[in-house]
Amino acid sequence: MSQRKRPAFTADERTQLVGWLDMQRDIVRWKCEGVSDTDAHRAVLPASPNMTMAGLLSHMRWTEQMWFEVMLLDAPAVGPQFDESDEDADMKVDGVPLAQLLDEYERQCHRSNEIVAGLSLDDIGKNRKWPVGQASVRWVLLHMLEETARHLGHMDAIRELLDGGTGYY
Repeated sequence: MSQRKRPAFTADERTQLVGWLDMQRDIVRWKCEGVSDTDAHRAVLPASPNMTMAGLLSHMRWTEQMWFEVMLLDAPAVGPQFDESDEDADMKVDGVPLAQLLDEYERQCHRSNEIVAGLSLDDIGKNRKWPVGQASVRWVLLHMLEETARHLGHMDAIRELLDGGTGYY
């Protein structure tokens, strides 16, 4: 079971930023608990066939990699999110078990936190290929908090449509 714990009211800025992001990440994992592989890949929104639990989880994994590794550290831009011929490539995971996607997400979040731990909130990304590569660590954390929470809202709706599961945290 996930921790789903809010940071302390008076915690310092770094602890709050990482703490709120970690809580959202934990809720992502919780929303996937008990979902079968079949349901994880089932589209419930007719106009969004790639927006499945599995697709969103994969997207969030690759988004973590893009922002923390590629933009902040200037690691090579590899992964489906860089497929210029298919903007939804990172969401196309038919046949990939949910447990595998969760494990990959967990590892990527851990790697993201390792990267942040070694940087100042004021440090600027090293990637110069894209303008967003010059964002500060603080900006990236805030953006990832927004990105994760937004897609978590999608997961809330999908989970309810799949099996009636609801709950905030």
